Amino acid sequence: MKITIKEIAKEAGVSIATVSMILNNKDKNITHATRMRVLDAVKKYNYVPNAMAGSLVTQKTHIVGLILPDITNPFFPGIARGAEDKANESGYSIIFCNTDDKLEVEEKYIETLTKKMADGIIIAHSSGSEKMSEILERCKVPIILIDRDFYSEKICGKVLVNNLEGAYKGVSHLINKGYTRIAFLSGSLKTRTARDRLEGYRKALSDNGLKYDEKLVKYGEYKIEWGKDGINELLSEKRQFDSIFCGNDLIAIGAIKELKKNGFSIPGDVGVMGFDDIYLAGLVEPSLTTVRQPNYKMGYQAMELLLETLNDPDKKSNNFKETEVITLGTEIIERNSI
Repeated sequence: MKITIKEIAKEAGVSIATVSMILNNKDKNITHATRMRVLDAVKKYNYVPNAMAGSLVTQKTHIVGLILPDITNPFFPGIARGAEDKANESGYSIIFCNTDDKLEVEEKYIETLTKKMADGIIIAHSSGSEKMSEILERCKVPIILIDRDFYSEKICGKVLVNNLEGAYKGVSHLINKGYTRIAFLSGSLKTRTARDRLEGYRKALSDNGLKYDEKLVKYGEYKIEWGKDGINELLSEKRQFDSIFCGNDLIAIGAIKELKKNGFSIPGDVGVMGFDDIYLAGLVEPSLTTVRQPNYKMGYQAMELLLETLNDPDKKSNNFKETEVITLGTEIIERNSI
């Protein structure tokens, strides 16, 4: 027979409420003798509290959702690990959700996490964000944005990287190395991330006296396949370039493979620069010079920010006056591709 809290209370000679308070560490006003009687009864019957019932008492499940657009992209597992480490330190568990960058999947996960009583959600939203405000309006738990920026009154915190500055530093580094015809293989401009990196690219050219040529800029996806396709577009159009600045490392890896396939030496003929510093960046040949963003720190600080929100009654009820934004910096990691 499954032992219930009612039997534990009867065995210890106390009320159900007293047992509940002891098991949920709300027993400051309960005597030591009473507490020991309850714990002895728990031990005797090997009683395991019902987690859902406990959450009704504490108003917390100690579960949070982490929604990511593409878990196969090596950049995002670093975010996940950072968030998970902080969650584990704080007695929380994480439900990981992968959307494949699809808005309808993202919407499903937000609704599911809300129904499953997750305490809060950390999300790197999909590139199709037009309906995001409408979706978030139905969300009843605190939301932290990570990596990809988006405006909504429902968002109580953001952990972002200064993408404009990162792209500016990356392109300026190429220029300082002597490159003057710098093509840009970007991700989709549906995200603020890509738009900021494009702006940083343009600003670096302008500040260094180089003319922006829109024909050297191609837009696609943050995938190896797009890096290959982007190079083929530039080559088929006979564009003249001496280097490639890429929207992320996966694009850069695809670009390197396709350039080598077409007989180009890297960096002898063409320099290639990435963005992210995923673990593969140091393994490709030649190893990839890139703009590092601190993905582990992003995940860790996003979880910290969510926990602060959950412990603040005003923020938890979405009565916060303004969204707290943490913006992290980037750094150039120089290897052999330029």
